[in-house]
Amino acid sequence: MELISSAERNQLFERCHHDAFHLELRDDYSVPGEDGPFQQWLAGKDTDYSYLAPWLRLVRQSTARGMTVRRVRVVTEPLTPYIQWEHSVTAVNEQAGEDIRWLPRPLLPADTVFPFDGRDWWLFDDRILAVGHFDQDGRILGSQIIEDPDTVTQCAHLRDRLWTLAAPHTKYLP
Repeated sequence: MELISSAERNQLFERCHHDAFHLELRDDYSVPGEDGPFQQWLAGKDTDYSYLAPWLRLVRQSTARGMTVRRVRVVTEPLTPYIQWEHSVTAVNEQAGEDIRWLPRPLLPADTVFPFDGRDWWLFDDRILAVGHFDQDGRILGSQIIEDPDTVTQCAHLRDRLWTLAAPHTKYLP
């Protein structure tokens, strides 16, 4: 299986015209660029969020072209410290134009099945899936590209179902 880098995955935004959707299923992400800010936040210190600048620029550029950029975070309650931190910084993402919703695991319908062994994925224009692969320490290894129409359709249906169940960020108070 061939994996592309996060930078290569982000290039898919340039090929996307309408909607980029991310399904997040993990309760912790060990992203090297976030280690310092996360540790600062845990210690109650002022946190430098400049590491987000490239992502926020990408979201602004994408939404300026008329795209929607959105995600659903399926979370375990009580929230892990990492997800608490994500919640605290989500307003910054939304100010850039990203629409983020939260769905506690107990609210998932009993028949919910997550494809790809429960890995996170991005869906671009209901055409291209980028499925995240992580190592044992939670660090991203890369994304697998899938364009099989049946698999894409299955994920689009799951996206639509979860989107309607999830609470907008401003209404989700952990």
